Amino acid sequence: MLTLTTVPGLAVGHATDPGGGTGCTVILGPFRAAADVRGLATGTRELDALSPRHLVPRVDAILFTGGSAFGLAAASGVVDWLEERGRGFQTRVAPVPIVSAAVIYDLEPGKPRPDAALGRAACDGASSDPVVQGRVGAGAGATVGKILGREHAMPGGVGSAATRTGDFVVGALAVVNAVGDVLDGNGGILAGARTEDDRFLDTARYLTEHGIEGDFGEARALRAGESTTLVLVATDAPLSRGDLERLAAMAGTGMARRISPVHSPFDGDITIAVSTAETVEPVSPGALLTLGTVAANMVEHSITRAVEPR
Repeated sequence: MLTLTTVPGLAVGHATDPGGGTGCTVILGPFRAAADVRGLATGTRELDALSPRHLVPRVDAILFTGGSAFGLAAASGVVDWLEERGRGFQTRVAPVPIVSAAVIYDLEPGKPRPDAALGRAACDGASSDPVVQGRVGAGAGATVGKILGREHAMPGGVGSAATRTGDFVVGALAVVNAVGDVLDGNGGILAGARTEDDRFLDTARYLTEHGIEGDFGEARALRAGESTTLVLVATDAPLSRGDLERLAAMAGTGMARRISPVHSPFDGDITIAVSTAETVEPVSPGALLTLGTVAANMVEHSITRAVEPR
């Protein structure tokens, strides 16, 4: 099975809290990167470093983590790990590791949150082996289909896929923790909100017919900021950061094809696109169209794999 690590120059590592229910996933570079933010409930660190207008030309790692804003502490462990290896943006005193991070909400009473030690552990375990998928790392506490509350949701998780197109490799990794349902390629529901008699509710249809209040009430079911899907797409094509912005935007359509509803006020959806190529070369609009189309397909497969029974 091809996964994100099929893209040359990438290593991926998970660290899951020993008590379960939360963790983090690191993607080690370095690489050029850009982001497309569609959700309204994001939690991030150094996301501005991915802007084409930012001084720093490359980032050293991307971290996806549970723990909501508390989980951003795991990025400190990634920074320390990279510093010990002399990796980072060169300054007068020392290289400064550039680590962009984004979170999902998986908080529960009494449950631990990712910290610097867990971020370091993810780096220690990073490799170019096929990405381990399911309820591991940042997806350990993920759930999907939360319109009726978490008690009616199903497990989310981490999924990854990759393929070759022409001379290049395109891969994706998704951490799926959505309000909406996850769909198959034909519009059927793979995972999502379930009713008391264990049937799929069909969140989009329910909202269309009944609205948010329905017969359960918003106060019980949804709270802003408690859902998110995080996606990273990668390629060894020599894309500029401007091209990567477009790649991220196109790849994000894969999220819209497999999660319903998506990009809601309750989700913090983000798609990050990276290129591991050492140099930047001109890429034709047609080539970028192809890469974006393939990337969206890999996002679809990654989301499906994140919720597959294991």
